[in-house]
Parts: sequence; C-alpha cells; structure tokens
Amino acid sequence: MWYLKLMIIYFAILQSRTVAESNATRYAILNNDWGSTSFIPILMGLDAGIEILGVASSTCDTWQKQAAYHALAVLEIGNLSCIPVVYGATYPLVNTISRLQTWEAFSGPLVFQGVFAPYNATAEALGADPTSGSDPNRIEKAAFVEGFPNTTALQGQVAAQFMVEQVRKYPGQVSIYAAGGLTNVALAVRLDDEFASLAKELVIMGGYVDVNILQATGSLAQSAIYSDINLKVDPEAAKIALTADFPEIVVVGNVASTVLTSQEFLDELYEVKNPYTELLHEYFGTTYAFWDETAMGLLVDPTLATSTSTVYVDVDLSYSSPTWGNLHVYQQVLAPPNLRNVTYVNAIDVERFMSMMKHAVQYPQNCGTL
Repeated sequence: MWYLKLMIIYFAILQSRTVAESNATRYAILNNDWGSTSFIPILMGLDAGIEILGVASSTCDTWQKQAAYHALAVLEIGNLSCIPVVYGATYPLVNTISRLQTWEAFSGPLVFQGVFAPYNATAEALGADPTSGSDPNRIEKAAFVEGFPNTTALQGQVAAQFMVEQVRKYPGQVSIYAAGGLTNVALAVRLDDEFASLAKELVIMGGYVDVNILQATGSLAQSAIYSDINLKVDPEAAKIALTADFPEIVVVGNVASTVLTSQEFLDELYEVKNPYTELLHEYFGTTYAFWDETAMGLLVDPTLATSTSTVYVDVDLSYSSPTWGNLHVYQQVLAPPNLRNVTYVNAIDVERFMSMMKHAVQYPQNCGTL
C-alpha cells in the first residue's frame, strides 16, 4: 500500500513539473544583421508568446551599427520600441576585407561578400546599406525606406554582455537566435564559460552542406545564395559557437533556401494593411528565400521540422582551403575530437510555416498588447 501511495506522489510531482515547464515564460534574444524588411522573425516570436529580451545587431550583410538603426526603425513603426536594441561587435574576430580578398586571389571569388563587398559610394547614396569603407560606424540614411529611427540603442552595453546577463537572469529559458554573423555569440561564450550551458538553445541560420555542385552548375545567383556569408564573415566565431556547450544547437542551412518568396504571397499579406505588410509588399521582392524567417519558425515551433539529422559539425578554419569558413558534418564515429552534435534540419512543413508568418505580419503584437 505504501508503494502505491509513493507512486501516486511521484507522478503528481512529475505532472506538476511538466505543467510548470509548459507554463514557463519563453525568452529569446535575436541576433541579426537587420534590414528594412527583416522584421518578420521579431513578429513571429511575439506572435508565439515569446518574450523578446532584446535584439542585437550583427555585422554580416552590413555593419552592425547600420543594422542596429534598422532594428530601431522597424520596431518603432510597429510601436515595439519597448524591445531594447543592443549594439553588437563591429568587427569579426579575425576576418577583414583584405583577408577575404587575399583568400579570393587563390580560391576564387566569393559571389556574395556581404559587408566585405567593395565600398560603393554611388550604391549607398541610392539606398544600399554600407559595405567596407574606412568608417564602419557611418549611417546611410538613404537605405531607410522604413523611416529613420527616433529611438536609440542601449548605451554602455554591448551584445555579448547583454546576452550573458539575460541568460544568467533566466537560466535554461533563453533561446539565442543568430541569423547573421556569430561574432556576438562567440564573444558571449568566451566572456562567460557558463553562458552556453545556461542558455536554452542556439538556433542559427547558415551552414550549407554539399552545395558545391549547385555553385558549379547553377547561376551566379545560386552561387550567391550558397555563399554562406553568415559563417564565412567570421569563421572563427562560427567555430566557437558551434562547439560551445549549449543544451541544444539547431542548424537551419540548406532547408532555408527552399522556402521561396512569391509575388502572390506578398500580395496575400498585403490584403491586411499595416506598416509591416506595406514594407514587405513594396520592398521584400521575390529574388530571395525566407532564410531568417525559416530559422525563427523552427525556434518558435520545432515540430515544423519534418526531417532532421543529428550530426557533428565543424567549421573549416584552414585559410588555404576553398571551403574556408564553410560547415562540414560527420557521424559520431568519424568525428574529430572536441566537436559536438547538433540538430540539422532537412525539411519543414512549408504550408504551416507560411501560415505562421502570415498571421504574425498581418496581426502584429505591439507594446500595448504584450
């Protein structure tokens, strides 16, 4: 009889823990090279009830300061300035434009170079985000089709420090989302050796695998898509992040390039008029895929994945290698030492994902509804 009572108590405790965990607030820090139309991940997180502790700017497609200003602007137009924006690291750990150009001299050109593309004053004056140049802190106002922000980023604090503080404040509850370069994440890992283990997970967009034949036989546009700039802009940071002891690492690579935009979908979004649907309809375009959005969808709801693989990953840091800065995957028995396993997403439920995006953008949360 005592055994039965003990089992009843045990299962009651187990059930209460399960309920508590399911009711626990989900937190996230979103790290990205923000642009005029890259706000969908923020809206998706809020729509799912995730409390976004802050958004961090990352140098990747442009310099981190320009990205931070874009984040401020797109939050402001939707009455979301209650979400803090924090500046990221300006430079990658090791990589520079001259270093990339030297690598290109013996490995061939990288079609999409992101922030390391040659400085083009004419393009910037016409609305392109800054690349290269002597001053990484310059702000090109012509790029702000969403409007120039009136708000400011957090002062006296940088992204890595902010990440560490928030993870320690909410241990086991904070998802780290990285859809740009991984410099900020790597710096947080090095700043606090418990940072990764105290986070809930790391979800990254990037890490293409086995795409060389597409680069060789496809168009230059396909080669640009698979340049993997999110890893290549700072390979050393990617290596640090992907070998850190996060409880879970989700890599959203090849699959993100399969979820394509279309004018039909943009028109459908615009059936509900608001500042976000208007920006997407006018400026998102149909050239690229929903890369960052796919990664956020999987953070919001991991069951979106219909096929995954558990693999061990490494980043090629051999500067003389044509795959320098790219991901390599292993099964466990063949993996070199000091690597760790990640969940590599192969396929998702596209229809459900598109529905998630649509609702988040058409009916966005704001500081009054959070």
